[in-house]
Amino acid sequence: METNIYNVQAIDDFNTARNRALVSRIQHFMNTDRDRLLSFHDVKEILKPKNEVYRGMQIVPLKLIVGSEGRYRDFNKAFLPRRNHLRDRWTRVDKAHLENITLPPIQLYEIGGVYFVRDGNHRVSVARTQGVEQIDAEVTSLSSEITITPQMTTEELTTALIEYEKGIFYEKTGFGELTGFYDLNFTMPGRYDVIYNHILVHKYYLNEGKEEEIPFPDALISWYHNVYQPIAQIIREQWINLNFPGISTSDLYVWIVKHWDFLKKKYGGYSLREAALDFSTKYGQNRNGLFRFMALLAGHIGRLFQK
Repeated sequence: METNIYNVQAIDDFNTARNRALVSRIQHFMNTDRDRLLSFHDVKEILKPKNEVYRGMQIVPLKLIVGSEGRYRDFNKAFLPRRNHLRDRWTRVDKAHLENITLPPIQLYEIGGVYFVRDGNHRVSVARTQGVEQIDAEVTSLSSEITITPQMTTEELTTALIEYEKGIFYEKTGFGELTGFYDLNFTMPGRYDVIYNHILVHKYYLNEGKEEEIPFPDALISWYHNVYQPIAQIIREQWINLNFPGISTSDLYVWIVKHWDFLKKKYGGYSLREAALDFSTKYGQNRNGLFRFMALLAGHIGRLFQK
């Protein structure tokens, strides 16, 4: 008789959780990312952690579990079930909870101060639905310089990483103090390393034929005035930004330089202005074309300066 009561209660709990998930989905229909559980794979692709360390058994606050390795589409940001096919397993876990049956610890990845479920998504969902605040977990930590907050979306995480990279670049090079320009902004991670390499190779060419090596600050200033600024000027004069909404001038600089190198290798003599206009004509506004271009050149940006 008691088992039947627990069965009924578990089914009722699942229906309540599903209804709450539906309400949350409606509330966030204008910004679905706010209701979406983070994908551990996507976060790894953004942060690119260099190492991981096994931390063993820990007691983890459930509010800090913000994503999943494989089931991020099945649950929402609050780990409420989004799909009816989860019912059988979810209710079995809930029934065990109601009967005070101890379940195995879940397995988590930790990165940036938050956690992602490796194994135990249903247990996390049931525990949060039942108002539990902490859970036993076996934890593996991955390195990250970025702190992730529980409500952060993938887009906000990318922005935080770019801002972190910008801070490191400006501090390491003194770029702002040397040029007076603080708007070297990108919409994708990894671009400040590309710019740093551009400056280093520009320094290499400046040093050719000279007995004394040119200091890095001098090379940086030369690159800014003789490489970056002329391309930025072409972008402004030709209104190229208008063809790429949401894309920064610095983004366009990187793409145009690479496109210029491609055109010169394939067709011979191409001026920088001609390359910029060709790039704008071929890929402006046509986002699918731009994405194809980016895919073709992924991993090759900066090769022009690595000869």
